[in-house]
Amino acid sequence: MTKVPTARLDKLLSNMGYASRREIQMLAKQGHIRLDGAPVARADERIALMPDLERRLVVDGEALDPLPGFALMVNKPLGVTCSHKEAGPLVYDLLPTRWRRRDPAISTVGRLDKETSGLLLMTDDGGLLHRIISPSRHVPKRYRARLARPLGGEEGTLFASGTLMLEGDDKPLKPAELEVVGPQEAVLTVHEGRYHQVRRMFAAAGNHVEALHREQVGGLALPADLEPGAIRRLGEAEIAAIFAG
Repeated sequence: MTKVPTARLDKLLSNMGYASRREIQMLAKQGHIRLDGAPVARADERIALMPDLERRLVVDGEALDPLPGFALMVNKPLGVTCSHKEAGPLVYDLLPTRWRRRDPAISTVGRLDKETSGLLLMTDDGGLLHRIISPSRHVPKRYRARLARPLGGEEGTLFASGTLMLEGDDKPLKPAELEVVGPQEAVLTVHEGRYHQVRRMFAAAGNHVEALHREQVGGLALPADLEPGAIRRLGEAEIAAIFAG
C-alpha cells in the first residue's frame, strides 16, 4: 500500500502563500481554519495530503487552494512576458496574488515571446516541467502563423527535410510539418523548442511572421472557451494528453 504523505499544517499553508507560520498559528487559534467542518486548534498538527483535502480544509471561509504538484493552462495574451526580468505585464501577474508566493514556485513550461499568444503551461511540479520540455519526449507544439507575404510553395518541403539550419545554430532542425491554411496563413508543428524557432524558420524561407498563436502542446489543445488572460487547472487526463500528441 502506498504511504500517504503528510505535512505540518502551518508549513503547508505558509508554503502555499497564505501567510507566515506565526500568522497561520494565529488563524488556527482564532478558529479560522476548519477541517471537515471542525476548527483546527493546533497549526503544528500533521495532516494527510489527500486530493480531497482541497474541499475538506477551509481557510478564512474559503476552500483550500490547489495542493502542491498541479498544472495550469493559460491563454497567454499578446504583450505579456514570460520572464521575471523584463519590464511590463508578466504572465505571473495573471495568477492569483497568493499563488505568486508559493514555494515551490509556479513556473512557465518553456516560454512564449511577448508577441506570441496562445497555450502556455505552468506548474509547480519540477518533474512534470522537465518531462514536457525534455528533448527525449518529443512533445510537439502546434502554431498558427499569419505571414507578411504569400507562401511560395516550397516551405513544407524545406521544413520537413530535417536539413534546415538556422543562423547561429550548430545543428539542423528536426523535421516539422506545415499545413497551408491560406495564401498568407499556415499551421506549423515543431518537435523542439529553440529560441524564436517558428519566426526564424519562416525568416529562413524568406518570409516574416506578423502574428503567431500557439494552439496545442502535445495532444492538449487550447479550449475555444478559454479567453485571453484566463487560467484553467489541468486534470489528470489533460496532463496525460500532453504526452499523447
